[in-house]
Parts: sequence; structure tokens; C-alpha cells
Amino acid sequence: MVRDRFAPSPTGNVHVGSLRTALYNYLYAKKMNGDFLLRLEDTDQTRLEQGAVDNLLDALNMTGVIPDEGLIKENDSVIQKGQRGPYIQSQRLEIYKKYIEILLDQGQAYYCFCTKERLDEVRNAQKEKGETPKYDGKCRELAKAEIQSNIEAGLPYTVRLKLPENHVITFDDLVRGVIEMNTNDLDDQVLLKADGFPTYHMAVVVDDHLMGITHVIRGEEWLPSTPKHAYLYECFGWEMPHFVHLPNILNDDRKKLSKRQGDVSVGDFLAKGYLPEALVNFLALLGWSPENEQEIFSMEELIQAFDLSRINKSGAVFDRAKLNWMNAHYIKELPIKELVGYLTPFLVNAGVITQEEVVTKQEWLFKIGEILRDRIEYFAQAPQELEMIFKSDFVIADEEALALLHEESSKRLYQTLIAKIEATEVLDAARGKAVLKEIQKEEKIKGKMLFMPSRIMITGEMHGPDLTLIMDVLGKEEVLSRIRSMASIMQ
Repeated sequence: MVRDRFAPSPTGNVHVGSLRTALYNYLYAKKMNGDFLLRLEDTDQTRLEQGAVDNLLDALNMTGVIPDEGLIKENDSVIQKGQRGPYIQSQRLEIYKKYIEILLDQGQAYYCFCTKERLDEVRNAQKEKGETPKYDGKCRELAKAEIQSNIEAGLPYTVRLKLPENHVITFDDLVRGVIEMNTNDLDDQVLLKADGFPTYHMAVVVDDHLMGITHVIRGEEWLPSTPKHAYLYECFGWEMPHFVHLPNILNDDRKKLSKRQGDVSVGDFLAKGYLPEALVNFLALLGWSPENEQEIFSMEELIQAFDLSRINKSGAVFDRAKLNWMNAHYIKELPIKELVGYLTPFLVNAGVITQEEVVTKQEWLFKIGEILRDRIEYFAQAPQELEMIFKSDFVIADEEALALLHEESSKRLYQTLIAKIEATEVLDAARGKAVLKEIQKEEKIKGKMLFMPSRIMITGEMHGPDLTLIMDVLGKEEVLSRIRSMASIMQ
């Protein structure tokens, strides 16, 4: 049975690249009727951030990329679910030490007592000679008595992997094919740090084996480390999982997506009002392509279509315009009640409506929702988009707009609009539409000469949302006030 995992470090907000990695693992596990695990890799204790675990689990839950096993959030509590835990590396230290001892006993690892200062000196000397910096092997052949003496003296130590000379390590990557690396080109990697925590390279191999991981699907930044992982599988005599290294997500300049060029965390996008399903749909297509030209996918459709063989080797550009287009599509498809539910917090924060008014002005919010449905790409744009509707002190400076208002038919339109709206008991969308139809029939003012001057008088703009919806939202008195404010122009 397929078992794959997402194994992030709790070091901050979830990057969209990390969500894509989790998503691909999730899609493949579901496609193959397997299990998707979430494991926490917290061996680097210096990089841990408060609240990062909650942030991670919330991001996965909101986007529907929910683990079957491992770390899970239920009823606002973080729990561990499954028979192969603990699923937090810092809770597995005794397990790692057991396998470190096996490597030491087999002569495939060794104690290293070199200080940080000495290691820095070695690396700097190698750089000056134009050599690739790597450990010089000073502690590789220490006598047992010396090792014991150093340990009893309390000297800090690490444990390093003892790579054989001129040994070819081979592994198969399902995206990039067979990859070979000679141990002469590799370093004796640290497996156990001086603080007693394993390095990523040791922990990831032990955990993946003990948790029965069959497919390691992760970012291509781990590709250079994979030969070391493959060699550890050799040392233990374990079957290697299938490796799948995903292409990087790139900025417009084709460099790896970074915070310097704008929002990159899942939380950033959700906070701006991108829909979780749109973000998932977009990320799925960054590095993977379906067999057909389909672009809009539900999660279930993604599961059915997903295929590891269609993952690309080359990096995928994070096209924000494409994300905006896709999110706008999802917004248009929302039922009005759901749409308003997403919109409301942004309108409250902008002062368009108070929290108390939300309950009493639901119908008004539904009208606002219909106005905005086709005009925004993400919900944070809503307050600015509504500005033209609520801004009554507008100045008409556009020459084309002024020319339209100075037309003889516009002067008649001005008088008739005021008269008909004054005679109207309630100005809603239906009555607004009826008023315009009556003017068209009675005054013979049609098309552009009817709708555009009417819009300019009410909003100050030549283009915009459905005018009758705007009239409905503003109400009779505000619409009349705005039209009358045109008096000096219409003379």
C-alpha cells in the first residue's frame, strides 16, 4: 500500500511551496487508496517558532489537505493519530540513538570531537585553495581508547557517517530518472549533533523506514542530499522508497519564489481573500499538468487526474495573474450567502458596515455581493471596488463624460430621472430598471445616451457594475441627491 508523508519544520508560516508538496503527497495517496502522513521535523531546535504548528495544521485543514495519520488538529487540539508514532522528531531521540549505535558498531559511523573553530579553519583553508569545503576526516580512525577517554572527559562530540572511498551510490527518481553519485564527491555528513539531536539526514531515513513510507515526494532542494540518504538505506539493509523531487516554484525572474517579491505564505493569500479551493487548484498545476487542457479542478477531480509521471522537471513560474483569474472564477461560482460570508469581514474591517449591522442588513449585503461578484479577483479588493458606489463627493473631470452630460438629450434625461425617482415610493433594482425603460420609451433616449449619462450622474464614472443594483444599494434619497448635484453641469 502507498504511504507518503509531508514532513515540515515548524519554523514559521506555511510557504505556498510547502503546501504544494503536501498537496502532491495527499493527491497521490488518495489516488492510490493509500495513507498520507504528517510528521514534524523539529530536530533543529534553534529555528522553532511559537505557534508554527497551529499555523501549519490550520493551513492544511482550511485547504482540505488533511492527513490520515500523524499530527492532526481536532477540536482546536493538536493530537497524534496512528500506530507508528511519535510523529514529532524531538520525541523520538531514543529511537535515533539506537540506530546511531548500529552504524557505530558496524563501522559505518564515527565519533568526531572537532570544534567549530577547527572546522571553520579547515573549510576556509580549502576555499582558499579553490577546493570544495568538506570535512578532512581527522577523527575517522581514532582509537577506541581515545574515543572513550574523550567521552569520559566530557568533550563535546558529533557522530559522522563514514563514507567508503570510490563507492557509487545509485537511486531512481521518478521525475529525473536514475541518479548516480560517487562517495569521493560527498562529505562525511553529521548524523548526530552535539546537542544529542539527529540531523535531518539521519532522522528522515529512520523515520521513513519505521513509518513504512513508500514514496518520498519533496522539493528538489533535497536532491543533493538524497545520495547520503540512499547510502544510509544501504547501511541498514533497508528497501529504499521511491523518490520524487518536485521542481521549484519560481518568481517572474525565474528565481526561487521568495518573500522579497511579495506574499508567499498560505496565510498571506487566505488573509487577502483568496479561496482555499482556488489556491489548491492553482498550486496543483504548478509543476504538474493533466492529460487534457482542463484548468478548473475540484479536489476530487485532482485526485482522479493526478499522475506522478506528469510532474515536470523544470521550475514553474508563480503567475499571480493566473491565480487571480482562477480565484475570480471561483468567486463567481459561489452561492450568494457563501459569497457574502467571505465578503463581510473585509467590509467590516474597512468600515463599510459595522459588525452590529451585519445581522440587520443581510439583504443589503446580498445586493453588495451581486454587485461585486464579477468585479473582484480576491475579497480584499472589495472595499476599494465599492468606493465609487459610496463616494458621493466625486468630481467629473473626464472630458468624454462631461461632453456626454452636455448633450441635449442628457439635459432632458436629468430632469426626467429626478421627476420619476421623486414619484417612486421605493427605489430598488426592479423600479430602477422600470424607470430607465420608461424614459427610453417616452423620451426616445436609447443605448449609450441613456445608460452612460445616467451612470455618470449617479456614480461619477462611465463604466461599472449594474446601475440598477447600485440604485438599489444607495436608495432613493442618495440617488436623488447625487443627480441633483449635477445641476451646475446640466445647465
